[in-house]
Amino acid sequence: MTAISNHQIQTNKWSQAILKPAQEFNSTPLSVISGEIPTGLQGTLYRNGPGCLQRGGVPVGHWFDGDGAILAVNFSHGRVAATYRFVQTQGYQREVAANRYLYSNYGMTAPGNFWQRLLTPVKNTANTSVLALPDRLLALWEAGKPYALDLETLATLGEDDLGALRPQWNYSAHYKRDGKTGEIWNFGLTPGLNSQLRIYRSHPSGKISKAVSHQVAGIPLIHDFVMAGEYLIFLIPPVRLNLWSIVLGQKSYSDALTWQPNKGTQVLVFDRENLQLVAKSVTEPWFQWHFANGYVDTDGLVRIDFIQYPDFQTNQYLQQVATGNTHTLAVSCLSRVYLQPQTAKVVKVEKILDDHCEFPSVPPVNVGKYSRHTYLSAYRPGTNTQTEIFNAIARFDHQTSDFCIADMGENCYPSEPIFVSNSENPEQGWILTVVYDGNLDSSQVWIYDGDRLQDEPVCRLQLPGFIPPSFHGTWKPV
Repeated sequence: MTAISNHQIQTNKWSQAILKPAQEFNSTPLSVISGEIPTGLQGTLYRNGPGCLQRGGVPVGHWFDGDGAILAVNFSHGRVAATYRFVQTQGYQREVAANRYLYSNYGMTAPGNFWQRLLTPVKNTANTSVLALPDRLLALWEAGKPYALDLETLATLGEDDLGALRPQWNYSAHYKRDGKTGEIWNFGLTPGLNSQLRIYRSHPSGKISKAVSHQVAGIPLIHDFVMAGEYLIFLIPPVRLNLWSIVLGQKSYSDALTWQPNKGTQVLVFDRENLQLVAKSVTEPWFQWHFANGYVDTDGLVRIDFIQYPDFQTNQYLQQVATGNTHTLAVSCLSRVYLQPQTAKVVKVEKILDDHCEFPSVPPVNVGKYSRHTYLSAYRPGTNTQTEIFNAIARFDHQTSDFCIADMGENCYPSEPIFVSNSENPEQGWILTVVYDGNLDSSQVWIYDGDRLQDEPVCRLQLPGFIPPSFHGTWKPV
């Protein structure tokens, strides 16, 4: 790691929000820039992402290494207030005090000699997603336990074991929640010579009611999974970790991950109720970070929509985001897998949208069921996807194949779109996104009519300062 020099400072407008640490703020009323706050919008939007990508003038090794910071935007009877705070993990507090990096992470190795690196734990950055429970907010990360925060003030309460997580058990950032019962499913991978994939079923309170462990070969990169009807399904891409290079301190986790297409994509189908393996198979190689949704169709086949990459080049692109200068081409598409759940046999894989996109989601009530619409992060037409980050949001209509893009204008960069139901009319909803305006070096909350992304936002709200590009968020209704 070397200090940031002047020639590294880029002219990309989005890099302004990447290359400088964000500033926290306590609950602050937001002013309306345009439009009106919908009266049926009652609740809180939470978002999580890296808020600081340098320490003591030294940059992180990968975008995934930044310390997690949570934005909360509360809507209550026509008034809106926002709070933004870093998750006070033990690692964050120690590194702030030292003003230097002390730990290894996804794209970084710990400082010091071999023995010092060997004895230094990986820092839990708590920077990937959020899970809103009735009495607390969980900041989630890929390879550790959740950190609990106060729902209103975002004060950090400490690590949370959800009543069952043992010391070496991890809890992923990509849970699935039943829109009707509120039950939660998640997983965690414990790497080793015999890696353990642990699947969790939890009460709406967050407390784990059942945990089952399954052995998987090697150390795969499993970022997300999908719930489809009565099944939980993992599509494990052919990316494997060289553990010895990590143990010896020769490489970071990111550098130790290799693309091995000869292994194919592993398909694991589990029963949603008892968490037992139903079937497994191997199909053609691809890579994915995120799933949009899954459901069982009338023929009994499982249909899974996901963001498909032909290889693992996306990891290199995401590493470059942290520098403010991207130049790797990592193009994705929205694809669909059809599989027979009782045998895990893949019947067909088809591309359903050719546009480069990411961060897919459906209305929460449709998770695990058929959803007519999928919402996505996308690009404005004509954008150079090698040098820009996502600069639009979009909606794909599975009935008509219509792809509607909300073009926010030049140098505006929205976060992942979040669908929120109208508390006064459940048939209608809005799309919320946090937009970094590179022209003004500030951030705003934009609210769209969920059925009319092609129109101007129904409301735009001014946030204090800027919010760096974030990863994932959620909505907690009143």
